[in-house]
Amino acid sequence: MREVATHNQEAFAIIFERYYRLVLVTALRILGDTGEAEDITQSVFLEIYRKAAQFDPSRGSLKNWILQYAYHRTINRKNYLSVRHFYDRPGEQTNLQSQLWETRVAPATQESRLLLTEALALLNQHQRQVLQMVFYEGLDLHEIATQIGQTFTNVRHHYYRGLLRLREALTTRKNERNEREPVTSPILRRVKA
Repeated sequence: MREVATHNQEAFAIIFERYYRLVLVTALRILGDTGEAEDITQSVFLEIYRKAAQFDPSRGSLKNWILQYAYHRTINRKNYLSVRHFYDRPGEQTNLQSQLWETRVAPATQESRLLLTEALALLNQHQRQVLQMVFYEGLDLHEIATQIGQTFTNVRHHYYRGLLRLREALTTRKNERNEREPVTSPILRRVKA
């Protein structure tokens, strides 16, 4: 977030990629409308970009800070839409569960999950643990070091060595299988970048 506060667009892209689906699904569950949820998601991240300097890691995690923005903006939007009878229109309600799956961020395919499982099995325990905490729990390396009781340097070492081993394994697998479809898992997209 310090980098985002200096208008580093690459740092913001990483944060957006990591938390986009979480914000979108939260907004969709509250609003019940895909278009409105996408609009709120965009405005939440725009506001986060503008107010990045206000983030204080001593008061909580980045994930919680982003979720607070998402929740408050979404509730405000729902109240606005309710006052204007948006939800009273017949025939415009759609099934919320189907909308959750129709979002543009599709879950990983079965083949991608299998490939990811195989690649993660090649890592040692520390590398696998650190990568899972980064990509699935949204923690940064300092938070992970605190949680698992290791130094930041060790955690960083596990992270980069794990990424390197994943990249090597996935490149080998891709060449063996001659895959043509893009990988949809967030970890695999990040590793390939």
